[in-house]
Amino acid sequence: MLIALTGTPGTGKTTVGTELMSRGIPVHEVSDIAKEKGLLKEKDIKRDSYDIDPDELDEAVDHLRGDERTVLVGHLAHLVDADIVIVLRCRPSVLEERLASRGWSPKKVRENAEAEAVDTILIEALELNDTVYELDTTEMDPVSVAEAVFEILDGKTDKYGAGNIDWSDEVLKWY
Repeated sequence: MLIALTGTPGTGKTTVGTELMSRGIPVHEVSDIAKEKGLLKEKDIKRDSYDIDPDELDEAVDHLRGDERTVLVGHLAHLVDADIVIVLRCRPSVLEERLASRGWSPKKVRENAEAEAVDTILIEALELNDTVYELDTTEMDPVSVAEAVFEILDGKTDKYGAGNIDWSDEVLKWY
């Protein structure tokens, strides 16, 4: 079973992936696979990121599919054909603080906060996958997020349905 753990940068994907790995779940990072398989295309200087062909990425992770629970972590993980997609979410104002503390430029911080506010990754995930859940990590520690991931994997999904998180109150403060 391939589980895509995705979300806007800063929502906790890598940290939660590390926690899941410590509990025996195989975890693979999209960025590592992309580098290893030579999937990084032209660099977008303006956005300080590389283009990746989603079809090539999907093919590159084919070996991860099977009966064993395996997690693919990354803000592009939802672009592959996964059995389950879990979108980690974070209140945009908190996300801005997290990204700024990493030394990101104000422009890049704002771009990602806006993407989170308008559900960019959630919408993409819903367009491409049948089974999508979302989880608000704003006030959760990595252990709690990992426990919520296990709840989802165990079928206890009621409180994680896509569309339950709404950041419109924050967006309205921007104007």
